[in-house]
Amino acid sequence: MKAVAIFLLAAVMLNGCGSNTTGVQTAAGGVWSSNMLGGIGPDSGFSFITKFTVGGDGTLSVSYFQFLNSNSANCFPVTGGTAAGSMMLTQNTTNFTVTGTLSFTVQSGGNTLTLTGNVTGTENGVNGTTLTGGLVTGTWTLTGGTGCNDPTGGSFTMTQSS
Repeated sequence: MKAVAIFLLAAVMLNGCGSNTTGVQTAAGGVWSSNMLGGIGPDSGFSFITKFTVGGDGTLSVSYFQFLNSNSANCFPVTGGTAAGSMMLTQNTTNFTVTGTLSFTVQSGGNTLTLTGNVTGTENGVNGTTLTGGLVTGTWTLTGGTGCNDPTGGSFTMTQSS
């Protein structure tokens, strides 16, 4: 009987340890802006703003996307085409820091802009309901037709609006 009680106590303690991904996932949505650096030719230096929600499985539901500079028009319409992605996050339940990964793509007319990066931030609110100070840093590439192909790409930052 004592062994069973110890086993149950250990199981309860282990179940309480670890990280909370579901609450963090759905709390990470909102408005984000990105500034891309590097690249060659007319396809370099894109900037954009996007709004999305994050599902419990990390899938992004993008409700708004717009490039902020005219040089994107060589490869994409101002509204960007089709944007999609995922954001997989983990919360440290001791200090409420958040880390994770972002994968984000924009596609239009055979051209694909791909961003991949690491996410950091802080989870605030009751039961971890709001991601604040969200920041993504990573790299981007562009594949597509003439003038819209830059497989070496560059770097980007993406920040969550308050």
